Amino acid sequence: MNRVRTGVDYETPRSWRQPRIPRLPVQLLLGVVAVSAFGSAWLLRDGASASANPATEDTEAIVDAAGSQLAAPLNTDTMTIPVDAVINDRGRETEPVVEVAAAGSDPLKTVAVSSTPQSAASVEADAVQTAPGDDSETPDEDVVDAIAKQIDDKPDQKDLHLPSGLRLKSSVVLVVDQKTNEVLASQNADAVQPIASLTKLMTALVVTDAKQPLDEVIEITSDDIDHIKHSYSRLTPGLKFTRRELLLLALMSSENRAASALARHYPGGTPAFVRAMNARAKSLGMAHTEYHDSNGLSSQNVSTAHDLVRLVDAAYKVPLIRDFSTHVEQTVKPGRRSMHFVSSNRLVRANNDWRIGLQKTGYTTEAGRCLVMQATVKGRPLVMVLLDSDGKMTRFADAQRVRSWVERGSSSTSLASSSKSSSRHRRGRARSSS
Repeated sequence: MNRVRTGVDYETPRSWRQPRIPRLPVQLLLGVVAVSAFGSAWLLRDGASASANPATEDTEAIVDAAGSQLAAPLNTDTMTIPVDAVINDRGRETEPVVEVAAAGSDPLKTVAVSSTPQSAASVEADAVQTAPGDDSETPDEDVVDAIAKQIDDKPDQKDLHLPSGLRLKSSVVLVVDQKTNEVLASQNADAVQPIASLTKLMTALVVTDAKQPLDEVIEITSDDIDHIKHSYSRLTPGLKFTRRELLLLALMSSENRAASALARHYPGGTPAFVRAMNARAKSLGMAHTEYHDSNGLSSQNVSTAHDLVRLVDAAYKVPLIRDFSTHVEQTVKPGRRSMHFVSSNRLVRANNDWRIGLQKTGYTTEAGRCLVMQATVKGRPLVMVLLDSDGKMTRFADAQRVRSWVERGSSSTSLASSSKSSSRHRRGRARSSS
């Protein structure tokens, strides 16, 4: 009953009861904590304004001295630098010692600045990286100069020469009269960039140059699977096609595994095939073109619009390539079931009056949507190169715009002056690295 009223258990021995914490010591402890926190805030305020305090100039001098000693040869493992004036936590001047670890043979070394006691103003000097021997300019200036040099060395991407009345949406445009080599329209035609499946035109050239049996049966294997872009293909491992069928599917439907299998069954395998591709490009004068695979999935397969005109001209001279690239559809039977394929070019599939002699489409994220064509417009054989188009239909719409522009007779006022200007640009520009 007494425990209920008073809260004290009189029946429990005093030695068993929990001792009470005296209130006065606790209050004193809390007061000390509060004073310490206030003092720390005051010191932080002083540290924040240390840049306006003349005393901090001495600390910066210490760091500079440390950097200059690192630039000189070191004979000892550790050296000391006297500090004339460093403000400690209480505002008094002391003479601590700054220890700088020897840099040794390492050109970049962290300079550890230690003082006892350490002031808030010297916190920034605790981790200073010094590049010995570089007194001329700061690293930031080096970076800026390097970027500026890259911009100066980069080919002009704003080489715009589209004639008035022709508005195209592809980033790279080149329209050339195949008979006279007259440039009718040009835009960024010297830009070196990925060409995606336009690569397969060169693949077809190398295959036909090798004169391997077109009826030879080739099996698709796991080596033909795309591990770069993970693109979809209906040519599953185990299916067998003739070399003729694979060449047709590579040109008409842009089948990546077909192009890979053709390269793999070249004498010497795929590495020899890629070497043959680059050698053929060099023989055609395609100075800014480079190949790394046979299907164009590699972004390192690069070219220019001018080089691609040369490729189209060479491929157009091979009747088999002309026929296969403009094929509308084909049914093959590599196994028990038949497979139907169609052209990747909408202009070829559509029921229209286009006179297309050769074509090839291409697409990767890096290259954008691309199209090269040889077509006869108003009795005039033209080679069209349209690269880096955004939308799915843009390249085909641009081809239609070029055709309409030529049919209107606007091309009679061709780019004579612009063509000469473009030629001067090409002669004066060094080959860009890819």
